[in-house]
Amino acid sequence: MVVCTKCGNPKVVISRKQSGQFLCSDCFIESINKKVQQTIRRENLIQKGDKVMVALSGGKDSVVTLDILNSYYKRHVIDLCAVTIDEGIKGYRNEGVSIAKAHAKNLGIEHKVVKFKDCFSIDLDEIMEYENHRGSCTYCGVFRRWIINRTAREFNATKIATGHNLDDESQAILMNYLEGNINNLSALGALTTSKSPKFTPKIKPLREIPEKEIGLYAIVKGLDVHLAACPYAHESFRMEVGNILKDLSKQHPTIMYSILKGYDKIKPLVRENYPPQFHQGDCVKCGEPSSNELCRACTFLEELGHEVQL
Repeated sequence: MVVCTKCGNPKVVISRKQSGQFLCSDCFIESINKKVQQTIRRENLIQKGDKVMVALSGGKDSVVTLDILNSYYKRHVIDLCAVTIDEGIKGYRNEGVSIAKAHAKNLGIEHKVVKFKDCFSIDLDEIMEYENHRGSCTYCGVFRRWIINRTAREFNATKIATGHNLDDESQAILMNYLEGNINNLSALGALTTSKSPKFTPKIKPLREIPEKEIGLYAIVKGLDVHLAACPYAHESFRMEVGNILKDLSKQHPTIMYSILKGYDKIKPLVRENYPPQFHQGDCVKCGEPSSNELCRACTFLEELGHEVQL
């Protein structure tokens, strides 16, 4: 009979192929929390007194991020708040927003819901009706980052926590390798900073946790999460790369860990030769940090015949 490797409990919830471990629910939850705490300490992601804003979509990754960081909040190590972005995707986003609101209310933390429509006078569904659009993920990523950074300043947050997991990080590393995008590659990591005082540092506490384990964590802890996939996700290059990695992981269960650890080893050399280009000034239209006269959000909006609603 298979029992928990750590405590001998016969009620095993996970078999980790990469380590050979069998874990019961309590030992599994403990292992996830310990791993995240190690990442936070090693990468110096959180300091006492930080106000951390979680980018809370209502999906499993952001909800688990909030749940784990809440342990720091309850111990008065940090203050905690959250932002939820409504991109305007009919039949998809409403459930996530409702779940995010419920979690924030349950924890008693500050929470804002910010809509694409209110910020840019256009939502993602409307953008996708344009004949020569750039692709949903291109607009969504840029506009979400613009809102997240601006909202962090409104909250006076000192850190922004996102739910990027091991799958996300290994995908991003491989995507940038394949595209030869060394400048973007140098910007990856557990902590993203900038010289601009308008840019709030971003942290990724879950970057060493596989996506499937985050889902299991949510199930075992009984966390309400939005499980539906974005209807536009199938269009993305990231999904193609993600499918390749999932197929490789079936026979090579440590492949994503290897990609992440290998990247972390060469990252100092990459950054030395290709330093991240986060900020050279402020956008002339919206005032957000930008490496060009117009930030990418305002550039895209100009193409669409819209502008930021300040």
